[in-house]
Amino acid sequence: MTIKNQRNLFDIPEDIAYLNTASLSPSFLSIEEAGIEAIKEKSRPYVIPSSDFFEPVSQLKKQFADIIGADDHNRIASLPSVSYGLANVANNVTLKSTDEILVIDEQFPSNYYIWKRLVETYGASVKVIHQPEDRDNCGQLWNEAILEAINENTALVAMGQIHWANGIIFNLKAIREKTRKHDALLIVDGSQSIGALPFSVKEIQPDALVCAGYKWLFGPYGCAYGYYGPYFDDGVPIEENWSNRLYSENLAGLTDYQPQYKPLASRYNVGENGSFIYVRMQSEALRQVAQFPPDIIQEYCDSISTSAIEELVNLGFYVHKLETRAKHLFGVEIPQDLNIEALKQELAKAKIYVSFRGRYMRLSCHLFNTKHDFNRLVETVKSIMTPA
Repeated sequence: MTIKNQRNLFDIPEDIAYLNTASLSPSFLSIEEAGIEAIKEKSRPYVIPSSDFFEPVSQLKKQFADIIGADDHNRIASLPSVSYGLANVANNVTLKSTDEILVIDEQFPSNYYIWKRLVETYGASVKVIHQPEDRDNCGQLWNEAILEAINENTALVAMGQIHWANGIIFNLKAIREKTRKHDALLIVDGSQSIGALPFSVKEIQPDALVCAGYKWLFGPYGCAYGYYGPYFDDGVPIEENWSNRLYSENLAGLTDYQPQYKPLASRYNVGENGSFIYVRMQSEALRQVAQFPPDIIQEYCDSISTSAIEELVNLGFYVHKLETRAKHLFGVEIPQDLNIEALKQELAKAKIYVSFRGRYMRLSCHLFNTKHDFNRLVETVKSIMTPA
């Protein structure tokens, strides 16, 4: 299956090179339309049935379950953020003072602070697995270091499927196997991969997966998803909201207080998870995402970026080996003698949008991008490297 450029599905002007989906995705035009229609309905609340508090949310969970290969949508929770989903995890984990929580070097803050707080509560410790200095063998050596670090003291491993700044892919299957040998939990942050890189909960079997919805899943900012495995089936959520209780669909009987939660991960849903506007937009976003298989997205992104990467490498930049990194998101290490601030200014003038993480220029692309976007990036870089 070959996918052609899909820029026509977005409202992105031709003079814009947007290579920053890893920060915030643009909306499909259909998502914008869905949101506008939902806003109009809110102006006429009498047309919104009470079933809209529940049925669209259930459908949304089914859509996300399909994307990650989960059989039961009741294992999916509707969340406002990754940090919220991780807080529910931490709320149901107890540690011993000898326990360690393993994280990756320069992990995204939301997937670090929560574990720092948890270990401080129990007098345990966070163990950081640093990125190897050998750039050419970074992917292999980093994965080996992670596997070696998992031992009898490891209580929990928290990490992404890829590194959010440079795109290095982690071998979650092997890491899962090692955590099982030591009865350690595996908590995955899929924010920079789910929707663009192949992933299956059946294959990896994480104890929990949390994922921002506004990046590669193209939803509005302020939405996220969580998958919670059997370990959390009887857990305690960080908030108590009415809609997560059994039989809450019966609005007339809400004050017949119900001690039981709805099945499995439904207890972890955020309050007001039936947000009419957000759910409508999220559902349309996942409908669009489901039309484009992640392996095809990887193939497309590779096809439009390869020649540009080769040119950047020839100019003194560094990009990790193709077989060790993602193709939709990767870091381009900037030469020491290049003025980053000057580069930022020139890219802004040229209407080229990227992210900077330390000395990495992070490039992230999707089906609306073209070879021309990357060629413009290369030409802009050349312009500041050429003596006046």
